[in-house]
Formats: sequence, structure tokens, C-alpha cells
Amino acid sequence: MRQAEIERNTKETQIKISVDLNADDIEISTGIGFFDHMLNAFAVHGGFGLKISVNGDLEVDTHHTVEDTGIALGRAFRKALGDMSGINRYGSFYIPMDESLAFCSVDISNRPFLVFKASFNEERCGDYETCCTEEFFRAFAVNCGITLHLNVLYGSNSHHEIEALFKAFAHSMKMAVCEADNGILSTKGVL
Repeated sequence: MRQAEIERNTKETQIKISVDLNADDIEISTGIGFFDHMLNAFAVHGGFGLKISVNGDLEVDTHHTVEDTGIALGRAFRKALGDMSGINRYGSFYIPMDESLAFCSVDISNRPFLVFKASFNEERCGDYETCCTEEFFRAFAVNCGITLHLNVLYGSNSHHEIEALFKAFAHSMKMAVCEADNGILSTKGVL
């Protein structure tokens, strides 16, 4: 299977997402330029086919759009992974971005958890509120059912730090969802 479509509509956001873990078609429009840039980087570096269309209440701020996209994208990945068998399950990656260095480690475990260690000097990157970064990753982790650790080890430019996180996440997910001939990788026999 390895593909899924999700539609999520609330009073705050209307979202359509399709994910194909074995393709590379990308179309992203959230109404937030910097966020589109991050999602595009995630798709390109992960090698994922990703189509995202979001209409959100940006007149309020970017929070609902960013968090709800994380919810829907996490659900789409969860659906595309099926019973989570036949995958590597784990992935970890470092990304340097100029003065910044970020690390990500993923366990597709059916046990959602987020450890997020990053703070940003700037309040915004374009229209994107940097504090929404943690909200996006929390929403994705919870709705995909993954354990996700993200850490900016050092840096000073918020754009570089956030982009390094998204790219490290992409490479970690790429490793974790990679097909393997191992059934369900767990001593329990189930995730």
C-alpha cells in the first residue's frame, strides 16, 4: 500500500493530504511561505510523494494551520504504513545547516512521544511563528504513533535551525519507513 489520503475539516482549517512513500510528486500550499518551504524540504529529503492543500484561519495566526497540518500529515503517514510491518522502524540523522546542527531520531513504535530540544532567537521566519515548530512535530508524532526526538545542538539563525530539524526528520523517516524483509520488528511480535 504505502500511500494514503486524508481530509480533515474543522472550523479553523480545511486540509487535504496525500502521501506516497514510494513516489516523489510534490505539491504544497498552506498559505505560509516558510512552512511550505519546510514541508517541501521534508518531502524532497525524505523522497516522499506529498500533496498538501491547506486553507486555514491565517487572519488569527499560523498556529492552527501548522498544528492541524501536523495532525493530518501524521495520520496520513500512519495510514500509509498500515500495520507497520516490513519496515526498518528506526532512523536517526544529523543535519548541519551553516552555523546550526540538528539531530533527529525516530522509532515507528505505535508509542507516540516527543522530545523537543530547541529554542529560537527570532519570533518569526516570514509569516511563520517559530514557536509552532514544536506544535507541528508533536501533532505529527502523536497522530502517526511514533517516538520522535529532535534536538538543535547549536545555532543562531532560526531559519537554519528549523530547516535543519525538518531535513533531519526527513532523513530519519526515510530510513525508518524503508522496506525491509523482517515482518514486524519487535520482540513482542506487534507494535
